[in-house]
Amino acid sequence: MSTEKRDRGLLRVNEEECKGCGLCIEACPPKAIAMSDRLNHYGYRTAQYKGESCTACGICFLVCPEPGAITVLRLKKQAVAMEAVCASN
Repeated sequence: MSTEKRDRGLLRVNEEECKGCGLCIEACPPKAIAMSDRLNHYGYRTAQYKGESCTACGICFLVCPEPGAITVLRLKKQAVAMEAVCASN
């Protein structure tokens, strides 16, 4: 049995809504969010999901001052289990 932790969630950042304040980055317990090097159409560096470690706690969503900038999706346990099976093959 693998001791590697699987992501319980998926994070999406709408780059057109994000203003790059960094509140989500500071608030994220597993530090799954970083600041992007790219600029959005407002000229802001935006937050981006690192691609792993999301626990779907939703804290980033709660601290974000921009409605619609962050979406947190909780993965179903079955999907996480299937991911583990596929990774072991």
